[in-house]
Amino acid sequence: MSFQSLGLSEALLKAISKKGYTAPSPIQQKAIPPILKGNDILASAQTGTGKTAGFTLPLLHILSENRREKFKPIRALILTPTRELAAQVYANVREYGAYLDLRSAVIFGGVNQKPQVAQIKKGIDILVATPGRLLDLQNQGIISLKRVDIFVLDEADRMLDMGFLRDIERVIKTMPDKRQNLMFSATFSKDIKKLAHGILNNPIQVEATPQNTTVEAISQKVYRVAKGLKTNLIIKLISEGNWKQVLVFTRTKHGANRLCEKMKKTGISAAAIHGNKSQGARTKALDGFKRGSVRVLVATDIAARGLDIPLLPHVVNFELPNVSEDYVHRIGRTGRAGANGQALSLVSADETTYLIDIEKLIGEKIEVEIIEGFEPDPNASAEPIKPGGNQQRRNSNNRKGSNNKSKSRRRYN
Repeated sequence: MSFQSLGLSEALLKAISKKGYTAPSPIQQKAIPPILKGNDILASAQTGTGKTAGFTLPLLHILSENRREKFKPIRALILTPTRELAAQVYANVREYGAYLDLRSAVIFGGVNQKPQVAQIKKGIDILVATPGRLLDLQNQGIISLKRVDIFVLDEADRMLDMGFLRDIERVIKTMPDKRQNLMFSATFSKDIKKLAHGILNNPIQVEATPQNTTVEAISQKVYRVAKGLKTNLIIKLISEGNWKQVLVFTRTKHGANRLCEKMKKTGISAAAIHGNKSQGARTKALDGFKRGSVRVLVATDIAARGLDIPLLPHVVNFELPNVSEDYVHRIGRTGRAGANGQALSLVSADETTYLIDIEKLIGEKIEVEIIEGFEPDPNASAEPIKPGGNQQRRNSNNRKGSNNKSKSRRRYN
């Protein structure tokens, strides 16, 4: 199947060709036609499968085909959970819409709102936003969603994980009842289906890959290791393997900072990215990582979604996540767009339960290796680690629905 056969405009086909794409991915093949027909959709797609273009391309086509007003009201809203994902989606909107007479903007917290407000006041067709900044600007009377024709909820499962349900409901109330809704999620959990029921009208369900499967192009391996030897082991792997670009996941912000500093002391250029970092620091770290001046990017799960790093060869779980689905999202940063990738996990005795849960989720046993000199501690307890940091707050927020939810959300946004 070709992009031409999907019914997209010549301007979009020109932009697609400029990016070097020749054939649509499975999620694009399945999602684009029903969206162009005006259907609501509930789509599940593995990370790295081209889902952003799956909704961006038909959205741009629909808006460009419809009558435009002199002053551009917001006609499409794309809501994302994190700043990084918002920036990535906005970049896609700009690239694919390069030959269309459409204006777009992106807004998120952590930065001065004045440039964002100035852009919005000029008139825009498409707004990409995170919930916190969007609601802030709505409360200030700067943004109106009364003319929205298309609403996209991206990474819906992550939205729920981060406690954004109430914010989503507040945003929906400010939009017209008659609109097209597109909802994308990595999983079809009960909570997702419940959310979809309240947003979508007679949706077409699109599923490009089996739920919670991992990308076939990713080679997975577990290194069993004593907890106190993890730092030395990862430094050995990076140094002796001469790895040039490595994304490393830790469970907590403080853990990310500590590991980053230890890497620097051994001469490995590294940067940390997590919710306590300013937007400027996060952007600088990510840019350095993409350019190659930063060899290792150490991150918490805030980076598990929305980071588009072409041809990333290595992802390392310095600590396994205590939510199994997050493992899939983490390693999905590699093996994207058909490229091969390697995902390694350093697993201590107290993470055994997490590993078992992950293998159940993905439906396969992961290869295990033990390196001489870094053997696991035979006397270590196999009791699971108590959840901490971002994950503990996130789970607590979801259970209690307390005011802490708002405070936690602001850090992510």
